[in-house]
Amino acid sequence: MSATGRQALRQQLVWSRLLAVVEEQAQALIRTAFGTPTREAGDLSAGVFLPDGRMVAQAVTGTPGHVNSMADSVLHFLRAFPADTMRDGDVCVTNDPWKGTGHLFDVVMVTPVFHRGKLVALFASTVHVVDIGGVNAGPDALEIFHEGLFLPPLRFVSEGAIEEAVLDIVRANVREPGQVEGDFHALVACNAVGAARLQRLLREFGLADLEAQGDYIIERSRLAMREALREWPKGTWQNHMTVDGYDTPVELHAAITISDDGVLVDFEGTSATIARGINVPKAYTDAYTSFGIRCLVGADVPNNSGSLAPIRVVAPEGSIVHALPPAAVAARAAIGQMLPDLVFGALRQARPDRVPAEGASSLWNIRLSGGQPIEGGPNEALRRGRRFNIVSFSTGGTGARPGKDGLSATAYPSGVRNVSLEILETQAPLLFRRKEYRPGSGGVGASRGGLGQVIEIENADGDPMVLSATWDRVRFPARGALGGGDGAPGAARLKHSGTALRGKGRQVIPAGEVLVVETPGGAGLGDPAKRDPALAARDLKAGLAGAAAPAPLVASTGTAA
Repeated sequence: MSATGRQALRQQLVWSRLLAVVEEQAQALIRTAFGTPTREAGDLSAGVFLPDGRMVAQAVTGTPGHVNSMADSVLHFLRAFPADTMRDGDVCVTNDPWKGTGHLFDVVMVTPVFHRGKLVALFASTVHVVDIGGVNAGPDALEIFHEGLFLPPLRFVSEGAIEEAVLDIVRANVREPGQVEGDFHALVACNAVGAARLQRLLREFGLADLEAQGDYIIERSRLAMREALREWPKGTWQNHMTVDGYDTPVELHAAITISDDGVLVDFEGTSATIARGINVPKAYTDAYTSFGIRCLVGADVPNNSGSLAPIRVVAPEGSIVHALPPAAVAARAAIGQMLPDLVFGALRQARPDRVPAEGASSLWNIRLSGGQPIEGGPNEALRRGRRFNIVSFSTGGTGARPGKDGLSATAYPSGVRNVSLEILETQAPLLFRRKEYRPGSGGVGASRGGLGQVIEIENADGDPMVLSATWDRVRFPARGALGGGDGAPGAARLKHSGTALRGKGRQVIPAGEVLVVETPGGAGLGDPAKRDPALAARDLKAGLAGAAAPAPLVASTGTAA
């Protein structure tokens, strides 16, 4: 083998090992985390960065909203703690929505890695903690100060010694101190695992640092992304989407320009920030916008600073996709996770053969709590109930794909898993009476949209509980494309009274009631008359076809909390 061939093989081996290192980092986080969002749903991110803050590799396990915004987080940490001030054994932390991953529930930690006395890399990881104080995870807050504990970039561990004052502050401000503290330690542990594996890699390959290898990986990824862009026509395409918002609809606009310089996404014309927690910090907008682009362009190119570099996102300051402090942002995913669909609608005009239809998109997480007083609700009964605070990661259907049906009850674009009901029933006094596909919820088409699901839950103790809803696609379902039909809108109600619940906001589930949640379906793609008859027969036989979807719930008669 030539010297050039040996060098190429060596670089490939280093790259493969780096992927294994960051995936082991992520798995260590899953295995040591206390909170169900991380342990069961995989709501996390993990990655390795060069000392200047450029991301080299990310774990496959995790969410785009975390890992793509975490890429910017590391740069914020370096501004607060310059590389030459970092020491072996340090760990830094923040949950600043504008310097982290978009809301206070996401805790980011960064650990410097030293080899032979030299800083060679930074490991970063993120988890979604189960509670951070404030008004909880719903969209009801009017500003960030209502939403919970805010930690600016801080040293959490100094040369191996934990800063106990930080933990004291955390424990004093959250409802689930044991779980949250456990997740803090899990973040420290997973970065330590990554650091140990990287140091071993450097020793085995006789490398003094990661600079040359990292530069090579990032540059190759940048060039591969530019090559992938050559398959797309040059030009500008626009798309518009109306989503539910909080009290009134929100308008999302995007213009996407593909040129020799890369991709520019401009959100000019999008609705302004509102005084509720569905606003989106720019880092989270960047994360899901670039993910939407990457799903269609260069999907097989590694995701790092090189492949992200050709994508530029601009949005007017003060718009709902570029919220500025002190905007409330706790439920930023309700809007932010719609952005890939917005991107798809524009790029479908350029390559209709490549682009899926719209899906449920933003998660339909079921957030329930008990044993706490709520304004306007039966306070005494709620206080007497058993205290709990859980989030059930729940999903709708994805949009139909070119030549393939959409995926049913699947988290896209977030990528998290549906949480096991058995796990949730051990965490809280809940009884899940029903969880099954929602027949007929996928839009018709040559390719059918993915199905939503139907979930029924009650408090097994017979006490009231509080729902914090952060759902979309209730008023405005996923839109069909190229002749396909719309997906079914989502809905929620009380089973016994039939009371319709709002898609967003805190609402009381009275004692003895059963919460019924119907998640949205994905939209169809292409003319339904061109659907393969065998596929239609298969759906009918499996019970996946159903009656026409019900009309969306526009007004609410639910009990406000």
